[in-house]
Amino acid sequence: MPTIEPPALSPTLALAFELIRRPSVTPDDLGCQDLMIERLEALGFRIERLPFGDVENFWATRGHHGPLLAFAGHTDVVPSGPHTHWDFPPFEPCIDESGMLRGRGAADMKGSLAAMVIAVERFVTAHPDHHGRIGFLITSDEEGPAIDGTRAVVEHLRETHDRLDYCIVGEPSSTDRLGDVIKNGRRGSLGGVLRVRGIQGHVAYPHLARNPVHQALPALDALAREHWDAGNAFFPATSFQISNIRSGTGATNVIPGDVEVVFNLRFSTEVTHEQLMQRTEALLDAHGLDYHLDWTLNGEPFLTAEGELVEAAVSGVEDALGHRPALSTAGGTSDGRFIATLGSQVVELGPSNATIHQVNERVRATDLDDLSRVYQAILARLFVNGTARP
Repeated sequence: MPTIEPPALSPTLALAFELIRRPSVTPDDLGCQDLMIERLEALGFRIERLPFGDVENFWATRGHHGPLLAFAGHTDVVPSGPHTHWDFPPFEPCIDESGMLRGRGAADMKGSLAAMVIAVERFVTAHPDHHGRIGFLITSDEEGPAIDGTRAVVEHLRETHDRLDYCIVGEPSSTDRLGDVIKNGRRGSLGGVLRVRGIQGHVAYPHLARNPVHQALPALDALAREHWDAGNAFFPATSFQISNIRSGTGATNVIPGDVEVVFNLRFSTEVTHEQLMQRTEALLDAHGLDYHLDWTLNGEPFLTAEGELVEAAVSGVEDALGHRPALSTAGGTSDGRFIATLGSQVVELGPSNATIHQVNERVRATDLDDLSRVYQAILARLFVNGTARP
C-alpha cells in the first residue's frame, strides 16, 4: 500500500511521529517524556519528575494563581504483536494514501499528547500572562498494572496539597467523528476471584465426591440474574459478567475438587462497592457453598455532571469543529478514576477509538490538528473568556 509523505508535517503531526517512533510498551517510556518536558520547559513550566518503581512519570505546572487545568495522559502503549501482521511497521509512523496516520499509539494516546503540547504552546505564545495555571500529568503505566503511574502521582499531589481543579484526559473518546463524544464519567470496576471447594472423586462414584461445578452453577446463575440497581440519568444499570471459569484435571473421568470463577461488576453511582461485596457474599452464603472470595477494586465510579470544565469542553468542540458533542460514561476505566478522587472536574476528550489496541492502529491525520485546536479553544474558554472560577 503506497504512503503519502507530506513535504512538511504540521507541528502536531511532527511531534506525534517522534512519539510513535519510540516503542514505549508498558512500562517503558523510552524518551517520550523527555521530548515533552523539553518543550514544556521552554514555555516556563516547572517540571517534577516522579519515578515510582519501573515507571516514569512527571508533573508540570505553569502559572502561580487561579484554578489549575491539567492535561493527563500516558506515553506507554500496548504490545504490537508480530510486526508481520501490520500493513506498516507499528513503530515507523506514516500517513497512508487515505490520510490516516498509522502506528502503535496513534490513537491511544500519543496523538493526543502531541495535540496537547502544541495547543499549550500556541496558547501560551498568544497569552503569556494568562489567567490560571496549566498542568501536565503524564505516566508510562496506564496500559499495565496502573499502580506506579497516575495513581501514585495523585497520592503525591494529595500529600503535597497541590490543587487540581480541572483535568482533560486525552483518551480516545470519539466514535464516528472527532469530538462527537466527551466522556464525563466512568463506571466503577470491582473484580472478584471465587474459588468453590468440593471433593474430588471418580465420575462413576459421585456419592463419594462433591462436584463444586454443580454446586456453583445455581449461585452463578443467581448472580447473573441479580438486579443490582436501575442505573440513573448518567449511568446504565450495574452489570455482572463472568470472564473465566477454570476447573478439572484434564481427565474425563475425574470430578474436580474445586472451581475458580473470575468475574467483574461494572457499577454506577447508585451502589457502593461495599454493598456489592456484601450482596454477592450473602447470595453465595444462601447457596451453602464452601468458598473463598478475593476482591479487587479497580476503580470507583466518577462523574462530572456539570461545571466549568464540561461547559468549556462542549463549547471548545463547538468553537473548533462546529458541532456539539454528546456526553457519555460508556466504556471501560481510565486514569480519570484516580484523578477524580482529588475532587477535580474530569473529562476525557480525544480522537477516534475505532482501532485502539488493534493491529494497524490508525487515526485520521487531520483529526490531530483539529484536536489541538479543540484543546486550545478549551484553554481560551477557561482562562481568557473567564469561564474558570477561582
